[in-house]
Amino acid sequence: MNIESLRIVVDERERKSGIPDLLKAVGVNLEVKTLPVGDYIVAPETIVERKSVSDLISSIFDGRLFDQCNRLKEHFAHPVILMEGNVEEIEQIVENPLVFYGAVASVAIDFKIPIIPTPSATHSAKLLISMCSRKDASKGPFLKKIKKSDDVQRQQLSVLCSLPGIGEKLAVRMLEKFGSPSRTINASLADLSKVEGLGEARAKKIKQMLEKESKFRKESNQSTLDA
Repeated sequence: MNIESLRIVVDERERKSGIPDLLKAVGVNLEVKTLPVGDYIVAPETIVERKSVSDLISSIFDGRLFDQCNRLKEHFAHPVILMEGNVEEIEQIVENPLVFYGAVASVAIDFKIPIIPTPSATHSAKLLISMCSRKDASKGPFLKKIKKSDDVQRQQLSVLCSLPGIGEKLAVRMLEKFGSPSRTINASLADLSKVEGLGEARAKKIKQMLEKESKFRKESNQSTLDA
């Protein structure tokens, strides 16, 4: 494998990760751009979204992850999510790891996007090089004209897909029944259970997640409210 012949396009916000420097150090032809989606383009139809373990967790709980998955799938045939760091952190950060793994399962099964773990930036760089060195990886244009998504319907589906156990089909049924994400989230347990294919058990999980006190809430805010 001739590393000097490899080409990777990297988002400029990835500079601080240290990975671009590692790739340059071994001779990879690196192009730094502002990418509207993803972090590393390693082949014309292969893009990698790199997330630290903590960022992946945050993106699950604030709904970013599923929106990103939609956009990755919309523009690239073979998107990949790279999860970098110590997976043991999951137990320390997330109170209920099943919520985390439920979202990860949704990415893998519903979106058909593989999630590959690496322990450090060094290993992430090695993975990117390996993906870039695959046969025919360098044929065709890497960069595409990608417009920022302003499709409200797609954004609404992304919000609902961030709920535990909800894929796109159920999200569509929720919107058909309630009309908007806001009314869906505020629906009673009884009404939520009536969504075809959802059921009471899954509706309970959704309501429990939505109503559970967040660990991100600052103690000072709580003290003020209790005063």
